[in-house]
Amino acid sequence: MGKNTRSVLIFGGFVAVVAAAFYPIFFHPLAHVHEYKQVQKENRSGIIQADVQPVGVKIWSDPFKTK
Repeated sequence: MGKNTRSVLIFGGFVAVVAAAFYPIFFHPLAHVHEYKQVQKENRSGIIQADVQPVGVKIWSDPFKTK
């Protein structure tokens, strides 16, 4: 195996590992927004914001809403 081929395989493997690590962190939530909205609705259903929000801090907003 040539020196260039080995370098390309090592670099390509590194890029593949980084891409595989980013998929569940970044791309899966972007592709499945409805599921994450539903989970957040269930998680926040019993919380009264006024009871848990510190004074002077911005009120929670929908993190999936476009700006």
